Amino acid sequence: MVGSASAGQRAEDTFPKILLSNGKVFGSRTAFREKDRGIWQSWTWSEVLDEIRAFSIGLQSLGLKPKDKIAIVGANRPRLYWSMVAAQTLGAVPVPVYSDSVAEEMAYVLGHGEVRFAMVEDQEQVDKLLSMGDEVPTLEHVIYDDPRGLRDYEQENLHAFETVQETGRSLMAQNSGLEAEWVNGFSGYQGSDIAVMLYTSGTTGRPKGVMLSFDNLVISARNGNAFDNLDETEEVLAYLPMAWIGDHVFSLAQAFTAGYCVNCPESMDTIDTDRLEIAPTYFFAPPRVYENLLTRIMVQMEDAGKFKKKMFDYFMGVARKVGEKILNGEQVSFGDRLLYNIGEFCVYGPLKNRMGLTRLKVGYTAGEAIGPEIFQFFRSLGLNLKQLYGQTEASVYITLQPDGEIYGDTVGKPAPDVELKIADNGEVMYRSPGVFVGYFKNDEATASTKTPDGWVHTGDAGIIADNGHLKIIDRAKDVGKLNDGALFAPKYIENKLKFFPNIKEVVAFGHERDMVTVFINIDLTSVGSWAERNNVNYASYQELASNPEVYAMIESHVDHVNRDLAGEPMMAGAQIKRFLVLHKELDADDGELTRTQKVRRSFIADRYAPLIDALYDGSTSKHVRTEVTFEDGRKGAIEATVEIRDMKTYEPGAGFQEAAE
Repeated sequence: MVGSASAGQRAEDTFPKILLSNGKVFGSRTAFREKDRGIWQSWTWSEVLDEIRAFSIGLQSLGLKPKDKIAIVGANRPRLYWSMVAAQTLGAVPVPVYSDSVAEEMAYVLGHGEVRFAMVEDQEQVDKLLSMGDEVPTLEHVIYDDPRGLRDYEQENLHAFETVQETGRSLMAQNSGLEAEWVNGFSGYQGSDIAVMLYTSGTTGRPKGVMLSFDNLVISARNGNAFDNLDETEEVLAYLPMAWIGDHVFSLAQAFTAGYCVNCPESMDTIDTDRLEIAPTYFFAPPRVYENLLTRIMVQMEDAGKFKKKMFDYFMGVARKVGEKILNGEQVSFGDRLLYNIGEFCVYGPLKNRMGLTRLKVGYTAGEAIGPEIFQFFRSLGLNLKQLYGQTEASVYITLQPDGEIYGDTVGKPAPDVELKIADNGEVMYRSPGVFVGYFKNDEATASTKTPDGWVHTGDAGIIADNGHLKIIDRAKDVGKLNDGALFAPKYIENKLKFFPNIKEVVAFGHERDMVTVFINIDLTSVGSWAERNNVNYASYQELASNPEVYAMIESHVDHVNRDLAGEPMMAGAQIKRFLVLHKELDADDGELTRTQKVRRSFIADRYAPLIDALYDGSTSKHVRTEVTFEDGRKGAIEATVEIRDMKTYEPGAGFQEAAE
């Protein structure tokens, strides 16, 4: 809590000041690790201080000045995190950019942000920036971490990280007072100064630059640490996009304020192995990561022998019955506790070990609503998984779930120092120390989002339950009604379907229409494993998605969801009447998802209008041609005849009973 912060903490109101303190207080503790060529490299807090100091002075020699913007582009690498703090010591503002952005997206952010410097990971990012040319006229210097492939590049404005650092060290060797000058330089910066600029994912339009102050981030991070009792002994795995507020808080703000260790995996392909080796104590992942973990578990169990499969099914039944109760400290009979302990030895423990979550102290999910069944699965294993509700504009934290008060259908109570209210139109609003300063060069958007007295419009519809917990219904703009007046909450329906390992993505339609229909993306890993077990040959996603047996499998899942919805009074009228399995995977490169993997509904509605029309005009199939963007940037097209199926619906309250009869 802010009120409990020591005088020393209150004085350390910027990350450079906190870094200086950590170098003294936690000097020999490991601050960062990076896996390189299969070996973990480590840096202590005192070594990190030395690395940042040298690079900062080198940046200053290149001309980086207060209020300049420096783009940070690449995967999670210690040097990229250090570069952000190095820039902050000079009063400059880091602007993390999604590394998988295509050149056009990146050029917009860099141009709009008036970026002068860029710190990038490797040749791929260097090539992107150099290709922009006149699109980003403000860009003067590009610095890279990994030199592979860049030996013959001769651009004068291109620099290796080591070269800039060596310049800094050389200048300190020549001037014994330079280090003190460097410290004095950032001692004058305050918590109210801009610490970072993070661009929104652009779900509804062009990304906006969210300006966050040191106070926003430092206070929010300290409150988060206090809430979950996080200290310098924690281990986290930094693998989420650096341009996302979640990673910025968990891998930088909370790491610096608590003093814990940040571990950077070798690559996206080795994350599972690296997590197993590190066994993080504090872990954050969006629902998609937990969905993928569950999918892999289910696929592996389908491939397991009969005895292992029976043992898994039996003890997961025990876990569903009493696992969460034991985790919450509730009363459980001796027999059930004994069975659960046997299950821990035979099933739950090995599963947690395989996922690299054996030492987990607290885990979080946010960004999208997680399916209640998925949430329950992990908690029933004894994993302290919680939900939080947050935004970039809030420096993450709006609500948190206190230990012992974990409910699958809510996102918790107001986080420390956060005020929460529901507007007359049902929109969730909040006010806190984490509320952003404003949108860069967009006063109109700032005024429409943040009221003069500091309340922020979230854009989400929600209710505060009798127990004080917030329940998010959906995006306020997405919640609608069918023509018969029934409530239509697309995300709620989509998450129910995404619980099934065979389903990766769903888009529901129904607002101001006579019925609910859905697009479905199959999960290629899960369905591909099923195809292999059943000797079903396929050459592409498209071919597998159109397979009649796959369609029958998906139809059974939709039927299950309809029976679920029939038992829920508020949602019984929103049962799915028709569905199709989309002929291609929704892809951020095609503009269908944001870089944080959120569905861009309006874009999909425009792009696939012929398919949506076919869902509502009674067609049983529709031929479509869709343009796609390949990984190398080339354009192409996919053609397919997509099948459309009708679904049975159930009387409210009769779903499973009717099916049984």
